[in-house]
Amino acid sequence: MKNIYKVLIVEDDFRVAEINRQFVDKIDGFTVVGMAKTGEETMKQLNKSQTLPDLILLDVYIPDVEGLNLLWTIRNHYHEVDVIMMTAAKEVSIIEESIRGGAFDYIVKPVEFERFAWTLERYDQQRRLLTDKEEMDQAEIDRVIGSADAIQTSRPSNQELPKGIDEITLNNIEDILENTKDQGITAANLGKKIGASRSTARRYLEYLVSINVVKAELKYGDVGRPERRYVFS
Repeated sequence: MKNIYKVLIVEDDFRVAEINRQFVDKIDGFTVVGMAKTGEETMKQLNKSQTLPDLILLDVYIPDVEGLNLLWTIRNHYHEVDVIMMTAAKEVSIIEESIRGGAFDYIVKPVEFERFAWTLERYDQQRRLLTDKEEMDQAEIDRVIGSADAIQTSRPSNQELPKGIDEITLNNIEDILENTKDQGITAANLGKKIGASRSTARRYLEYLVSINVVKAELKYGDVGRPERRYVFS
C-alpha cells in the first residue's frame, strides 16, 4: 500500500495552481491539502496546521517574497517538509541556490506531466526507503540520493527506451522490486501488483535484466517445478 503524501501548492497564478492540483490528483498516493498565493499565506497555513504537509510545490516568483527567501524560511522553520521548485526561472544562480536550499527537485514551467509524475514517483521511493530502513548499504544510499542513476549509465533515457517500455511503469516496478528484494518476485506476481498481464510484467523484468539492473534466478517450489524470480543485481 502506498503512503499518502500531503501536498501544499504555492503558486500565485490560479490557472497554473489548478493545473498543478490536477497533476497531483492523477498520481496515486498524493493529495493536495492546501493552496497559497503568497509567502504570507504559505506561512500562515504552515503555522496553523496541526499536520504539516509532506511536500510543497513552490514557485520562485511570489508577489510578497523576494527571490528564494520563502524557500529558506521554510527550510529553517520546517526542515521536515520537502520542497520541489516549479518555476519559470532558468537562471543558474537561482537553480544553484535552490539546490543549496535542499530542494528535492527543480522543474521548469511549463511543466510536463510525465516529468512531474517521475519526480513524485522518485520522491515516494526515497521516502519509503528512508522509512523502512534503520541502516543502509552503499547501493541503497545511492538509490536514495539519486547517485544510482549516474552509476547505472547503461540505463537509457526515456526517449531511448525500447518500444513497449514506459518510464513511469518502469520506475514503479523498480520500486516494487526494492520492497521484495529479499525474496524476489515472479512475473505473475508482479503483473498482479501493477495491474498488467504476466507477459507484460515479464517484458519489463527481462528488460531490467538486459541492462544489469535485475538478475533472474531459478527457484524450486515444493513440487520441484522451477520458477523464475527476479531480484536487484
